[in-house]
Amino acid sequence: MIEITPEIAISDAEVEERFVRASGPGGQNVNKVATAVELRFDVAASSLPDEVKTRLMTLAGNRLTGDGVLLIDSREYRTQAQNREAARERLVELVRRATKRPVRRRKTRPTLASRERRITAKKKRSSVKALRRNSDE
Repeated sequence: MIEITPEIAISDAEVEERFVRASGPGGQNVNKVATAVELRFDVAASSLPDEVKTRLMTLAGNRLTGDGVLLIDSREYRTQAQNREAARERLVELVRRATKRPVRRRKTRPTLASRERRITAKKKRSSVKALRRNSDE
């Protein structure tokens, strides 16, 4: 089980990991050992609450495939275990962000003083432009 919050956890069966060869550091092993991790998580079929799924799909952006599968790729470390841990950590962080409800924006009105400053600035600008006009008009 991958624990997200005390109430929410993802079963290991819901996460599919594939190991592929990675480019970059690795020395002689780079062409022999599959150290990069491709983590797949089917958001739609997961056990997450519906509102978390919706926010997760929005947060995932282009990491979400057309089928609704979240794809996380990790190839920053030389070992498979470290890349696997990094990919799972990224998944946990993304789901944690999706669990937080966004704060609703409260409508506010400009203060009286700010409205007066705006009007004063407009009048001043108007008088500057009026002085540029020809006196013939």
